[in-house]
Amino acid sequence: MKRILITVLLNLFYLLSFGQTKDIVITDGITSDLHRANIGKVTFMNRNIPLAEYKETDFLKTFELGQDSNLNIRVFLNNSLTNYMHQLAPELSEDELNLKGNYQFSFLVDNILIYKENIHHGAGLKKSTTTTFRVPFTDTSGGDWWSTNLFERFKNNGGEKALANGTHKLTIEMRPYVKMDDNSEAKVGDLIASGSLDLTIVKPKVTAKQVAIQPIEGNSDFEISKSPYNKKKIEELNKSIAENSFKAITSIVVIKEGKLLLEEYFNKADRNTLHDTRSVGKSFTSVLMGIAIKEGFIKDENQTLNSFYDLKTFSNYSTKKDSVSLKDLLTMTTAFDGSDQNSDSPGNEENMYPTDNWVKFTLDLSMDSHKFNGKQWDYFTAGVVVLGDVLNKSVLGGLEQYADKKLFKPLHIDKYQWQYTPQKVVNTAGGLQMTSLGLAKVGQLYKNQGEWKGQQIVPAEWVNKTLTRQIQIPERQNEFYGYLFWNKTYIVNGKSYETFYCAGNGGSKVFIFKDLPLTIVITAKAYNKVYGHPQVDKMMEEYILPAILK
Repeated sequence: MKRILITVLLNLFYLLSFGQTKDIVITDGITSDLHRANIGKVTFMNRNIPLAEYKETDFLKTFELGQDSNLNIRVFLNNSLTNYMHQLAPELSEDELNLKGNYQFSFLVDNILIYKENIHHGAGLKKSTTTTFRVPFTDTSGGDWWSTNLFERFKNNGGEKALANGTHKLTIEMRPYVKMDDNSEAKVGDLIASGSLDLTIVKPKVTAKQVAIQPIEGNSDFEISKSPYNKKKIEELNKSIAENSFKAITSIVVIKEGKLLLEEYFNKADRNTLHDTRSVGKSFTSVLMGIAIKEGFIKDENQTLNSFYDLKTFSNYSTKKDSVSLKDLLTMTTAFDGSDQNSDSPGNEENMYPTDNWVKFTLDLSMDSHKFNGKQWDYFTAGVVVLGDVLNKSVLGGLEQYADKKLFKPLHIDKYQWQYTPQKVVNTAGGLQMTSLGLAKVGQLYKNQGEWKGQQIVPAEWVNKTLTRQIQIPERQNEFYGYLFWNKTYIVNGKSYETFYCAGNGGSKVFIFKDLPLTIVITAKAYNKVYGHPQVDKMMEEYILPAILK
């Protein structure tokens, strides 16, 4: 009787709230007795239970959230999202609504609002008809990256701290929103669904050995530093990594004043581990380009592609393609119709990998009429493949042999592994595997203006060009790009510390600080995780730099 009364009251509420404007689309309706009894509820489940098999006895009231947990929600609505948005902006068509709005998710812990997000209009399910659906928060088996990333953003924006050890009440609230344009505030509707769960957080047990700073062995090619630092800060960081607050971290190496200060390994990695650092390898392409220019195999970075290829033999030829320079490729500022930031872009790297010739794929691309060479930054992996091909065609003995002779051997780096393109050329787009100390040597090489133990391996002039803010990265405040190196500034205790760095999917980074005697390597395997890069920034700003700058 009580349940029937609640359902009647909810239906009355929706009629009073939304009855003034007629629905714009026909929905799937109320799909079952279970749906009818739970309108306006967010329910929780511990796996993907098909709707036809889902029962109230499956609704979770308590749940223990661990590293491998599969926390899902299933939402039961009285109407479709498109109709809810129609109440907010009745002048818009169905298509316009679906391009300007979506759900607003609110995450509350112990009745305190922690995080709120208007999810991107492209995320989620069919807006027009759907009235019940599943959202996986931690289960990635279904490929719903938008929702797992949403849950990670909640944790990164206060959720991790709020969900300390113990049991907490997690509440999810959902509302419709419509944002008419970039300059206007979003219109947010009334609550359409909510639900709560007693969530128990159990951090992994941490041993004294996991917290302790690891001793540095000899034979690293670096003298061991005796410089003081805040050991307690590093122990706190080690504890957070062991507790999985910082996830999938495999190593931290700190070189101060050319000496090895810290060498820490985690999650079964050690000094001999070859780390798959993904796009960190792009920066090595820049290093090798500088060496090849010094030795005269390539004139300079202003050479254009038509110096190396008969571009008229490729598809979509235009004179604009002729004028693409090596510098444009090094700074990610070509006018090719290619963007890794746009999944619909013809030149997106995911379209390149299945093809049998990655260079041809790139040079066949048309030129974007809205772009101008050297003017607009847009991350373009395929362009770095072309740089690798140019080097491979130009240097003596091919790029793999050249890199070993001119870069790795002088640095005493003998443990590394390339990946290859379909043409068996080393893959300069990423995937070069190397030890943490090997990465530290390359970082320190640039910190030393291209010199290693008295030998000038890379011209100082090239290092200076590389570690120069060549172009600003759009939509990122105070972040820039050099020659396949990134640039940003960390703020610690009110002071700014500028760094150039290599970066790869998963969170691996090699930092070269401009005004500090520091080279820092962090390797990680948080591939395709939204927290991969932000957690490294947090480690740097809250633990590593404060400890070293003490």
